[in-house]
Amino acid sequence: MRATFALRNAAHTPLIRFIGKRSVPQSVDHSPRAHPASPTGALPDSFAAYRSKAQQHGPLGRASFSQGAIGRAPGASLGPIQPKEGQFFDRAELPSRFHRLPWSEAEIEAIETGGASLCN
Repeated sequence: MRATFALRNAAHTPLIRFIGKRSVPQSVDHSPRAHPASPTGALPDSFAAYRSKAQQHGPLGRASFSQGAIGRAPGASLGPIQPKEGQFFDRAELPSRFHRLPWSEAEIEAIETGGASLCN
């Protein structure tokens, strides 16, 4: 009991030692800049200008979201949708070696009993 009491009262010493005093920079530049990997290397004029040109699963402009614009044309008007070469939409379209293996009766029984059937 005395050891616990002594440990509680011991001063905590951090395991990491930092070199020098803590100092906050006097001047930090928070002005907006283009990302170094941006394709244009320039910032947009305004958010509205950026949003009018941005794409995220389709155009983000106001005209595309106006009343009645969504669903106005049937999906067939978009043209046929075919996967690219080497891409598949469903696992059933893959070669047979990639198909799901059928469940055995023992596996089905083990799942239904929660594994109790495996214990003898």
